[in-house]
Amino acid sequence: MTITIIGTGLIGGSMALALKEKGFADKIIGVDDNIMHQRKALELYLVDEVLSWEDALPLSDLVILAVPVNIAVKLLPLILDLTDKQVLMDVGSTKEELLNVIAYHTNRRRFVGTHPMWGTENSGPASVVRGAFVNRATVICNKEKSDIDAINMVEKVYRALGMRIVYMDAKDHDVHVAYVSHISHIISFALANTVLEKEREEDTIFELASGGFESTVRLAKSDPLMWLHIFIQNRENILDVLNEHISQLRKFKVSLEKGNYVYLQELIENANGIRRILK
Repeated sequence: MTITIIGTGLIGGSMALALKEKGFADKIIGVDDNIMHQRKALELYLVDEVLSWEDALPLSDLVILAVPVNIAVKLLPLILDLTDKQVLMDVGSTKEELLNVIAYHTNRRRFVGTHPMWGTENSGPASVVRGAFVNRATVICNKEKSDIDAINMVEKVYRALGMRIVYMDAKDHDVHVAYVSHISHIISFALANTVLEKEREEDTIFELASGGFESTVRLAKSDPLMWLHIFIQNRENILDVLNEHISQLRKFKVSLEKGNYVYLQELIENANGIRRILK
């Protein structure tokens, strides 16, 4: 099988590495506008060669679109225009807008919308992680809109990566990731800005930063442009989550202002309930 991966960064590169190690692909073609990424992907043997997507498409059995979500909505229709029997899939963090863009495309059924639930704050092919997807969840959206053989191939890819597959409607997916992923990044960006605004001594931050602080602001090191467009595409869902989060913050604020430490303890104990889910 020949697989083309468009976007050889963290996700695309880590998938390429895993699929090569599993022997799932006979050949992996890399596509990337960034020349440095092209060179690094070849240097690390993540891909066997680098081509344009137009040249790679007719050689491919499977095309994995691993580019930022704003690029995906523009590029996917163009790729589908030239798709014959190839299977296309994406790995983006938002789904509804992308699937709406191609809803009436002639070759819509050759595409499978997916979202592997893994990532780090790093980017680029030099940031790839071996075994990144093992025992993680991946979402396949609107399964009924894709051809059976396309779904089967994508399922085989994710099983080869060692992932658990969850099936979900695209709209529901975007709501859920707003809560479990997108809000985490906003909180991290906001906390980092709060500390940078109030704590002017960088040496002090470095010396006193505890594990809790570091883990919370780790995501603030994520690619700004990539996350800007994720926030834009999932704007309404994220606003709903932010309103709820701000409401929860106010409860903590009021408890401290009024010295209501019984209620403050209740808030903390209620939050401990997350242990039932995340063990």
